[in-house]
Amino acid sequence: MTEYRQTTPPPDDGETPPPPPRWDEVDWDTWTPPRGGEGAPRLGGGPDLRPLFALIDVMRSALPHELRDQFNSLVREVLLTLMALIDWYPEKLPGGEPKERVEDIPIE
Repeated sequence: MTEYRQTTPPPDDGETPPPPPRWDEVDWDTWTPPRGGEGAPRLGGGPDLRPLFALIDVMRSALPHELRDQFNSLVREVLLTLMALIDWYPEKLPGGEPKERVEDIPIE
């Protein structure tokens, strides 16, 4: 099979759009997701995590039935670790410990 490749750059007609900003150059406080024709607009800002969740779902469905419970446990442990990191991080921010502590009340 023959593949044809362009060996010279296209002519610069002045209409070339600027490259998109890198992820660390974006002001995430004011960033809004692009509105395309794909589904309803998302709430909030930040990166779109739907492809990540779709990948996890595809991986889960591709596994044999015997391994799905182990995979679900792995995903659960990753999410619990992420939650622990989110809970731990505010203590490291300038300002220290929060002034009010929330009491965990068990529900029976």
